[in-house]
Amino acid sequence: MSAPKYHSFFAVFKIMAVGTFYMLIPGAPHISSALDHSGQNSQIKAAQRAGKAVVQLYFSDKENSFLIAEERKLAHATNPVQFGQTIIAALIQGPTKGLRRTIPAGTTLRALFVAPDGTAYVDLTATLKDAHPGGIQSEQMTIFSIVNSLILNIPEINAVQILIDGRESMTLAGHIDLRFPFKTNMLLIR
Repeated sequence: MSAPKYHSFFAVFKIMAVGTFYMLIPGAPHISSALDHSGQNSQIKAAQRAGKAVVQLYFSDKENSFLIAEERKLAHATNPVQFGQTIIAALIQGPTKGLRRTIPAGTTLRALFVAPDGTAYVDLTATLKDAHPGGIQSEQMTIFSIVNSLILNIPEINAVQILIDGRESMTLAGHIDLRFPFKTNMLLIR
């Protein structure tokens, strides 16, 4: 390694080491310390003491163009599968604050499990497909309502695959391939 590259490497390593050390110092300002002063963090802590968790459920806006978070207090389970089931049940119930439903009424969760690699498999009844309004935008809202709500609220989940009646489906409404797991789509969130 040449001297300039060696010094660059050493400088980057030193910055990373100092940054890591700084984060471990008690009393040093951290991101979480800044959150402790906000009312939202107090609300989250109060909900956790009550056996509940404050979660963000993602529903469609009125124009069906973006996903908007609706904050809810849900029963919290330390098991990611049980917590995922609670989140999906709340999504199926629909929004409470003027947003649009993303999962057709009458859809039920058949099963949900999380693989060791962090992929959640969400098995919903055929009503999801049969009663879906169709269109690429609605299909996208449905998929990422489920995906974002699970991944952004449950740290153990990093991808979501949607199954219909226990099987992989080519698409939900003819546009988006469901045969592979999805990651979050932050561009849809407003």
